[in-house]
Amino acid sequence: MRDKTRLSAEIDSFRYPDGTVALADIRLDVAKGEFCGVLGANGSGKTTLLRIMDGLIKDFAGKVLLDGEEVRKLHPRDIYRKMGLVFQSPDDQLFAHTVFEDVAFGPRNMGFAEGEVAERVRSALASVEMTEFGGKDIHALSYGQKKRVCIAGLLAMGHGILLLDEPTAGLDPMGEYRMMELLTRLNRENGVTIVMATHSVDLVPLFLHRLVILSRGRVVRGGPPEEVLTAPDEMAHVKLRLPHIAELIWRLKHEDRLPFLRVPLTIGEARREIVETLGGENQ
Repeated sequence: MRDKTRLSAEIDSFRYPDGTVALADIRLDVAKGEFCGVLGANGSGKTTLLRIMDGLIKDFAGKVLLDGEEVRKLHPRDIYRKMGLVFQSPDDQLFAHTVFEDVAFGPRNMGFAEGEVAERVRSALASVEMTEFGGKDIHALSYGQKKRVCIAGLLAMGHGILLLDEPTAGLDPMGEYRMMELLTRLNRENGVTIVMATHSVDLVPLFLHRLVILSRGRVVRGGPPEEVLTAPDEMAHVKLRLPHIAELIWRLKHEDRLPFLRVPLTIGEARREIVETLGGENQ
């Protein structure tokens, strides 16, 4: 059920040390079991927002609530029992020699017995399809595998909320798709609540429940992807673009006057729309 708010951010303002306003007037509620994307160009404030939500940045005006409790008043251990942040670069997060030792670090630090630690590591690695890599040297992993190990490290601590900073960055097209499939499975089958910062507009319509666009530190639009991803000029204003297939259909509709009823966001939707439109014209 996605009716319970697990994470609520009301950020009136946050400034960098030089006085630059990084975030302002942010209002974002994330429901239990939701897969929410924060879409924005580089420099829009996505990473800063995630770090505030995770309790890493505290000197902001406003409040962030985790299950109704102010994050800044919680002990870090209480936060990390429920929620964790996966950095954009896995090399900033991984430090142990082997996969097992890295994933085991969190549960051990939380005081679990060694048998429980081993079971948590096993379950977490299975969740990210890395079971056979437990004894592998971290440095022998591919970039995408390292990202999966980072996620496993949080799952092993029992996190029900994952904050992900550009989880598909640095991956090849197949790696991007596999990462999104993994996150979707964790969300739908394991009930993990996910907030993902990204600028990958072609992937978000396939996987996300809700999309928020961040521009110059402010939320400028939010809702289901089909409502948020609108016209090319509006997207360009926030230094983004439509998914390629959506821009093609938009231009066919508005510039070539083909009678499409809607602008689809995915290839599957576009195919149906084209077949229906051309079929109607040939009748």
